[in-house]
Amino acid sequence: MIHRSLLLKILSAAVVFGAWEIAGRIPVSYAFPTFLESMDSLLRMTLDGSIFHAYAETLKPLIVGVAISTVLGIGLGLWIGLSEKFEWLFSPIFIVMQAAPLAALIPLLVMAYGIGLTSKVFVVCIMAMPVIVLNTSSAVRNTPESLKEMGRSFLAKDRDVLLKIIIPAASPVIFSGLRLGVSAGFIGAILSELKITPTGVGDIISYSRSIADYPSMYAAIFSIILLAVLFLNLLEKIENILFEGNDRGYVTD
Repeated sequence: MIHRSLLLKILSAAVVFGAWEIAGRIPVSYAFPTFLESMDSLLRMTLDGSIFHAYAETLKPLIVGVAISTVLGIGLGLWIGLSEKFEWLFSPIFIVMQAAPLAALIPLLVMAYGIGLTSKVFVVCIMAMPVIVLNTSSAVRNTPESLKEMGRSFLAKDRDVLLKIIIPAASPVIFSGLRLGVSAGFIGAILSELKITPTGVGDIISYSRSIADYPSMYAAIFSIILLAVLFLNLLEKIENILFEGNDRGYVTD
């Protein structure tokens, strides 16, 4: 099963990259390079170290923002999911944050916090935290009552019910929200570099576009996608280790 899954992933990647190569050779646009040209640019940036210097800047707001979003997001999600009063009070805030056009909020963040690291961290948090909070609260709120009643029938304390029943039962949805939040955080990190100050990978994208070096631009975009996929797969591995054998979903009441 594992080998089959890996084979299907490789086949899927081959189809996408093959289509990219064909589209670049037609070409669908003068600004659309082939896959091989983009990979050549990525190799060049890797060998001269420019891609690593760029990620040294990009990862700062990304790591800080994702860490804050994870800790606060899961904590608030648990709190909201356990209390109807806090759900009524806080859920609308995160729903509005998720629906709000981030590009329109960036000038306000720049006015309030400048063009440094703080504004970029806020952008990442605004993108990542609502997804994590809403998924966590939904998972906790929909934990089957039968599981909680079973724990209480064995004289389990509220803390034990939370730590040993609710969180393990809700873990699949919580980690799904975390993966979605991390994906949104990557988007926020790059968007902040494009809209606030051109640094890191966002600077490579902006500069390459300005001089019509499209292979380098697509190479930088591809590197972001690749890093995000690797990070999401790492989260999935961590979930499998922490909650091995846990059913991915809820049993009915």
